Amino acid sequence: MSPQPGFSRESALVHAGTQRLPGAALAPPLVPASTYVSWGEPAPARGYGRHGNPGWEALEQAIGAIEEANAVAFASGQAAATALMLALASGRKRIVLPDDGYYNIRVLADRLRPHGAEPVAVDLLDLAAVEQALAVAPAVLWAETPTNPLLRVADLARLGKLAAAAGAPMVVDNTVATGLLQQPLELGAVASLYSLTKAASGHSDLLLGAVVSRDPALLADVRGWRASGGAIPGPFDAWLALRGLKTLPLRIARQCENAAALAAHLAAQPRVRSVHYPGTDPATGALAGRQMPGGYGPLLSFELDGGAAAADAVIAASRLIVPSTSFGGVESTWERRARWPGETAPGSLIRLSAGIEPAADLIADIDASLAAA
Repeated sequence: MSPQPGFSRESALVHAGTQRLPGAALAPPLVPASTYVSWGEPAPARGYGRHGNPGWEALEQAIGAIEEANAVAFASGQAAATALMLALASGRKRIVLPDDGYYNIRVLADRLRPHGAEPVAVDLLDLAAVEQALAVAPAVLWAETPTNPLLRVADLARLGKLAAAAGAPMVVDNTVATGLLQQPLELGAVASLYSLTKAASGHSDLLLGAVVSRDPALLADVRGWRASGGAIPGPFDAWLALRGLKTLPLRIARQCENAAALAAHLAAQPRVRSVHYPGTDPATGALAGRQMPGGYGPLLSFELDGGAAAADAVIAASRLIVPSTSFGGVESTWERRARWPGETAPGSLIRLSAGIEPAADLIADIDASLAAA
């Protein structure tokens, strides 16, 4: 059960799934069940393992509490995005999405073309272009901010008003910020999307995703797509994610501090052409401060002089920051994003995910890597 109303989101994360009964285990139990004892009319969540698990429900309670909403957990962030796109596709002809966001979302949206939904990529910072794209035909507005990997910040409140005026539901991929740093549902979104694989769980040991919303009908539809499609969380993954969420406030605070320190340090390095981090861009710094008052997240990126080979050499020279994809873990990682087919990042752009190591150690490793390569 969750804490009584009046307590903070942080307390809700710590106590989600805990039963306050005499003799109850303080840690929510792992239930690796594929089926349940059942006869007569099947219980909706206990008839078969594809429809429910106590571990999912505890995890969903924790995720939903961050945004004072309800959640549906999935086997991955892409699985969550698939169900959400399908649930919102009926009667709509377009998915308007960022031209610089996570490239696999563009790939996924493109796969819906045979079903009548046309993906339309626009610059979400160009509000006139967004308004025009939404006006052409019934649409879904699929926002992402900060974007991955360029960390551009879109104005969710203004996008939400444009979407409402066009009758278009707005979805926000909130993976980079997490619900602790940014609250899309308060800014006009009908749903927030998360890859729980990243900062939410935080330990680089699972794949999960979630949809968070205050719309019961949308959540029921999303849950139906999960059951029908089978993109269900594994019980152990759900258990791990719930354990990770309990320390999210502590981890994300340290990661934000580290990322800000690294961004400032990199901006002063002669080999670094540009640094991308929310709040450092004069054009969007004030917006980022209003929209993400708790911090700017663990992710930053920077471009080197010298091209792709130079970036690869810097990454290979590191002795502390791990060469790896994904982000949000307790360990700092980096990679040259353009090595992935379909990514639109510049060739020398390095995406860096700040972990919880001391910032001085990370700065020393970066300096040594820049000097050695």
